[in-house]
Amino acid sequence: MTLPLLAIRDLHAQAHEKEILHGVNLTIFPGEIHAIMGPNGAGKSTLSKVLAGHPTYTVTGGDILLNGQSLLALSPEDRARQGLFLSFQNPIEVPGVSNVKFLHAAVNAIRKARGEERLDEESFQKLLAEKMALLGCRPDFATRDVNAGFSGGEKKRNEVLQMAVLDPVMAILDETDSGLDIDAMKVIANGVNTIMTNDKGLLLITHYQRLLNFISPTVVHVMMEGRIVATGGADLVKRLEAEGYDWLQQGGISHAQP
Repeated sequence: MTLPLLAIRDLHAQAHEKEILHGVNLTIFPGEIHAIMGPNGAGKSTLSKVLAGHPTYTVTGGDILLNGQSLLALSPEDRARQGLFLSFQNPIEVPGVSNVKFLHAAVNAIRKARGEERLDEESFQKLLAEKMALLGCRPDFATRDVNAGFSGGEKKRNEVLQMAVLDPVMAILDETDSGLDIDAMKVIANGVNTIMTNDKGLLLITHYQRLLNFISPTVVHVMMEGRIVATGGADLVKRLEAEGYDWLQQGGISHAQP
């Protein structure tokens, strides 16, 4: 029997004493791509940050399991070492630190946690070049400071480059499609599809169907008011695009994940 890669169990979380997540349940098995859609303020980005261990949020109930291990007691750094990756909705700039130095240090920190030998500079440069080619990144991406002076689309591409290099077992992409034109989205989607393998999991958070035209989800969830209120497939996405979220708010929920 295949065990879940990520299991979110009755998750409740708050920020500044206000509860935002009201019992989220979600299970992702190896090889699955799950998408979460929902209106602004639904709790989608909060969920991604809680999974990553953002200190602003406090878990008040439930659990988060990665490969059967609870993440709640782990720091964000330890969660990353366990193989969890979060692509930020608004990537921060890190002036004075080049992409190549940042990623080389991050890769070796993860390899050390796994008991693997560190990559020397030559081996890492080769790995980075391969991943940059995969995502259509210009050569100067390597030497530029992390996200400093990048356009919105470049920042998102740089986030996916980090995902490709770090090779997580479970990746969360928070609105990676925002700020991307259609050509850039196709390149990013192709890279994500190439990175995705049968032993990995992917959680996509998005407002729009357009990203899901290029990355086909196994399951689609709708989140509203801090809960997952509906779960389905491609037909659910099409209905959301055609009718918005009003039919859910009016009691038209067809089915929800227990």
